[in-house]
Amino acid sequence: MKSLERPVPTRLTSAQLHASADDLADLLADVVDGGASLGFLAPFDHAAAADWWRGLAPAVAEGRLAVWAVREAERITGTVGVSFVDKPNGRHRAEIIKLMVHSSARGQGLARTLLATAEQAAADAGVTLLVLDTETGSPAESLYRSGGWTEAGMIPDYATDPAGALHPTTLFFKKVGGSGAPRPDRARQYRSAARYA
Repeated sequence: MKSLERPVPTRLTSAQLHASADDLADLLADVVDGGASLGFLAPFDHAAAADWWRGLAPAVAEGRLAVWAVREAERITGTVGVSFVDKPNGRHRAEIIKLMVHSSARGQGLARTLLATAEQAAADAGVTLLVLDTETGSPAESLYRSGGWTEAGMIPDYATDPAGALHPTTLFFKKVGGSGAPRPDRARQYRSAARYA
């Protein structure tokens, strides 16, 4: 009998992200092959996808990026990221990025679980405003609308799908947390923030 227990997203360390890059590339390939506009074009190169994931490890180590993954059996079936703003005037906001669910795991509420995990973690970190963009008319758009996200606008011809066809994107935002105070300064400032000091 199949367990009804829902998988719990795990926040990955930079070492775990690096070690899981091939499994994460499998997930990314599945989602891109399904037509999702995530910044990649077909034909999709698995090795390049794994390298892309490994390239995120320094940002995770520095705290600029948080990535969660759900592993069921021997496969990563979902992931989501939160990209934190390093500019001094934007530390109250963050961006939800790369919310993905494997085609074999859709329709079970995993995307909603991943999104809620990312929202709560961002709020716990002192973030009060989240933003994201998604292809207009995509299934993800209805997920965000039903999850309390507010449409900020639509940009035509924003990005191509994996086949190269241009599509519009819809921008969303959501207020989270209970305080309007910005996140406390991090112990270690990001190098890029020095330009704005």
